[in-house]
Amino acid sequence: MARNKRLNKWIAGGAGVLAAATMANRLQAQTSDPLLDALIKKGILTEKEAQDIKAEAQTNMMSSMPASKWKIADSIKSIGLYGDVRFRYEYRGVDNPKDPVLNRGNTYYLERFRYALRAGIRGELFDDWNYGIRLETSTNPRSPWATFGKNTTSGSVTPADKAQSGINIGQVFLSWHPADWYEMTVGRMPMPLYTTPMVWDSDINPEGAFEKFKYSLGMMDLFADFGQFMYQFTNPDTGVPSSDTFLLAWQLGANVKLPRDMSFKIAPVVYNYVGNGSGNGLNEAFSGQGLATPDANGLTNPNNAPGVNQNGINDLLVVEVPAEFNFKIVNPTLGTYHARVFGDFAYNINGSARAQAAKLASDSDVNAAHLSRAYTDQNKAYQIGFGIGNEGPVYGPTQGLVYGSTSKKNTWEARVYWQHIEQYALDVNLIDSDFFEGRGNLQGIYAAFSYSFTDAIIGTARYGYASRINNNIGTGGNNLDIPVINPINNYNLVQLDLTWRF
Repeated sequence: MARNKRLNKWIAGGAGVLAAATMANRLQAQTSDPLLDALIKKGILTEKEAQDIKAEAQTNMMSSMPASKWKIADSIKSIGLYGDVRFRYEYRGVDNPKDPVLNRGNTYYLERFRYALRAGIRGELFDDWNYGIRLETSTNPRSPWATFGKNTTSGSVTPADKAQSGINIGQVFLSWHPADWYEMTVGRMPMPLYTTPMVWDSDINPEGAFEKFKYSLGMMDLFADFGQFMYQFTNPDTGVPSSDTFLLAWQLGANVKLPRDMSFKIAPVVYNYVGNGSGNGLNEAFSGQGLATPDANGLTNPNNAPGVNQNGINDLLVVEVPAEFNFKIVNPTLGTYHARVFGDFAYNINGSARAQAAKLASDSDVNAAHLSRAYTDQNKAYQIGFGIGNEGPVYGPTQGLVYGSTSKKNTWEARVYWQHIEQYALDVNLIDSDFFEGRGNLQGIYAAFSYSFTDAIIGTARYGYASRINNNIGTGGNNLDIPVINPINNYNLVQLDLTWRF
């Protein structure tokens, strides 16, 4: 009997060694092993002995694996990769009225295939800090897109020229949230304000500092936002104090939860400018007009001529009031959907002075198309729209499937809005460069539909049409896509996107 016990132990030991070697060769621990199962059935091993052998084999296997050479700093609590890759077909078409000299109007068509990459890391640090770094294509602050086949190297005719395919820092920031009611951010950050593309292009990542205060009162979440964003750095800095230009934002808002899964959000914000800059036309009076006569190429009223300032930030004190009402639509057959009625209203308190300055600038420039009078009533902008989509995704002014901020297989979203921006209402350096070409004195309709084919792949179609509001003045603003037409009489935009979100 003793001999049989010793034999069983030798067999068990040998089985353990064999099992350990087998699992080490497989480089993974097995939840069950055929050899150990057979020994258990024959009564040579108990269940506990088999589990002990497997645990020891797994320990030996892990200790024999080479240590990873990737080391994360001890200060990092979590880290995550995120971003998207997007491909786009785009068509833009504009025209302007007949020129009195040439007796014809100008048309400009832009059709192209484009791509964009945005990739970054973000996460938490210990002691109530978090961080984010994102790289993206293009140096344009209002667009991460690059164009297929665009040869930007001087003299280059090589297909697939890479001169435009640069990688730039789109976001780099640190945030501190020592309490539930307070957080602050510094750096080049994702847009922290509650706002819409009517006022801020969704691709702009403001630079500077931002503070948020939050307080819950029953069914109401209150917040106060304060932004100190660097607009333009001045070198040499000759002012006392600084002559750098800052855009200051002051916002108060409330998100009110209502019965039956409804909610209402509103957040008025005031923007004012400190410092007047020293270049790129910021410290000159905004004109918004085009040239009075055709240029050497026969194009009337080019928007990028130096004599007709399109960038001035004079006389801007803007009040914006974005808002939205969220509710659910329940259909017994089709299911439940999230719906939004949303909008925005903005008013430039100094719009009258901005219009008068534009009149004076036009009169003093022999190359500018002259204004017959100062249009002091062109100082407001508004947007009103409706959106609907599947439950689950987060929706907002720049959030949802339409903007590629979320994705889930077989979900969809549609939204449409009407937008009206008068010539002297807003800072034309900030407004959306797609709808409608980053210009003032235009109004029109925007429509978009998105469908998520998988948890990561989104297809989106967009259409926009706009026309001039006041036919006596230009369409001020300076966008890199179509800089050669001012005024724009009619504007058409089609975009078809395929997005991989990760």
